[in-house]
Amino acid sequence: MPHSSTPAAPLRSLLFQLTNIEFIVQPAASLSPPEITERADQHTLLVFTSGSGTLFINDDALPLRMDKSYLLSPGESFHTYGNDITLYYYKISFLAIYINGQPEAYTHEIFPGKRELIAYPFHRMIRLIEDLFINKGDTDDIPFFKQQLRFQELLLFLFEHNSPSEHNFSPAQSVESTITYLQNHYMDNITVRQLAEQANVSSWQYTPIFQKLTGKKPLDFLTELRIYHSKQLLLHSGESLREIAHLVGFTDEYYFNRRFRQKTGITPGQYAQSQRPKVEVKDWTGHVVDIPDRPKRIVYHGETLGDLLALGVKPVGGDEAFTRNSVYKHRLKKLANVGFPLDVQRTGSLDPDLIIIANPDEREYNRVAKIAPTLTFNSFAPLEERLPLLGSWLGKEREAAAWLNNFAAKNAAMWQRLYTDILQPGATASALLYDHGHHLYVMGTTGLASALYAACGFQPEDRVRDILAEDLGFAEVELHQLHLYAGDHIFMLIPESADSRFAMEQLLLNPLWNSLPAVQKGHVYLLDGTKWNSADALTREKLLLLLPRLLVGAQPSTPQATN
Repeated sequence: MPHSSTPAAPLRSLLFQLTNIEFIVQPAASLSPPEITERADQHTLLVFTSGSGTLFINDDALPLRMDKSYLLSPGESFHTYGNDITLYYYKISFLAIYINGQPEAYTHEIFPGKRELIAYPFHRMIRLIEDLFINKGDTDDIPFFKQQLRFQELLLFLFEHNSPSEHNFSPAQSVESTITYLQNHYMDNITVRQLAEQANVSSWQYTPIFQKLTGKKPLDFLTELRIYHSKQLLLHSGESLREIAHLVGFTDEYYFNRRFRQKTGITPGQYAQSQRPKVEVKDWTGHVVDIPDRPKRIVYHGETLGDLLALGVKPVGGDEAFTRNSVYKHRLKKLANVGFPLDVQRTGSLDPDLIIIANPDEREYNRVAKIAPTLTFNSFAPLEERLPLLGSWLGKEREAAAWLNNFAAKNAAMWQRLYTDILQPGATASALLYDHGHHLYVMGTTGLASALYAACGFQPEDRVRDILAEDLGFAEVELHQLHLYAGDHIFMLIPESADSRFAMEQLLLNPLWNSLPAVQKGHVYLLDGTKWNSADALTREKLLLLLPRLLVGAQPSTPQATN
């Protein structure tokens, strides 16, 4: 609960001044959980744009997710704790001055008894905040004054949604009060009889008074309210038509579709397509496509779904084969499986507004592009290229830049520690995998190898360097040539199929294998290939923890295994 029940000063007696705005990136809890409690010296607005976790304010623990905002008063202590995904949020600090008499700092709650603030539509508040953030830092008089005006606009938006009002209703105003009730409870099952009882007038009196005030019958007014709010959700939420129908009070999506068409002349889907701003982008294989600005319902069909999760984007559909044993599988409980190859009918039923496929096949593209705007995506490209590209497509440029900067710093620190304490300068490494039965492959530009050969990391052997130079994801290796590809450290990826696993086990007994220097020194590490042979952002992040643990624990002649 908030710290005080002191009545709030009237807004007309307060002046407000913005002092600072920050965009904060907090890594996933598994890497860097916050342990330092921060104290709010001023009124502090926290606005969360991506991720989930817990916000601790004094002794209270409040659930966090995107599209939530909280207001703290001076003197309150707080810290945030993310779950298994990066938290992104704005922290806005401002002063409040009480001007009834001698001006003085106002440190009480602005909205007594209220922690979480209502903001609808949330995207409007984000746009106001982004405008503030872009224009921060200019201290010249006129730009500073303009910045304060922008801040006042943000406060007005919040005050309109969160300030209580008190009225003594006359009999005529009683019907008017039910209009406000309808505006706040349009999603409920409401009858004219209920409204009349609430206004304390008879049903036969209620409808004429309501029509005089609004020009519409009560139920027509209610339907238009629902249609209006459904339009906002169609444009700015990621919900399906079924869920939107439920959220605005329609019994099912078919009735919603019919009423929407009666009122607007088009279907909800047609409205969303016609009204949502478009952005023209070029994909991996050269298609120039108009996609929605900040798409909400994304189907991602590829190996690097963790890239989207790192940006705070949760697809509505994907291929379960790529994610069922991933480090982030617990975050995909509601992900619809669209199969491999992609099932067109199942995908269409998800009402996607954007489909991203990691497949350059033009026939596949033409098949999928009939459902919704579709982009091809090179999931084998380096992480430093993939994340900014996805950020530009999904309206997450700032999150992409912040995540990569944070990751680069942690990656450099990890390798510095390893080369200081364990590894020899110029140490080499190889990642091997059996697949398709007894075929042995060395990884090149993709999978686990992308983490091993990252900046500051291991060096590739010359034969592997050739594979990387040709931009190949992997290459097959003949057993008698294995010594030419084997580095000082070997990461053997345990395959999923039984025949490939048997081939790997036979290799581990082979004299050629045991003659390798890495094997003799105990610098061999067995990892679950279905879990760790991925180059997506979240797996790369988890590997920052796993690699030091493997290398520190290496023992001579004993492969280090992990799942």
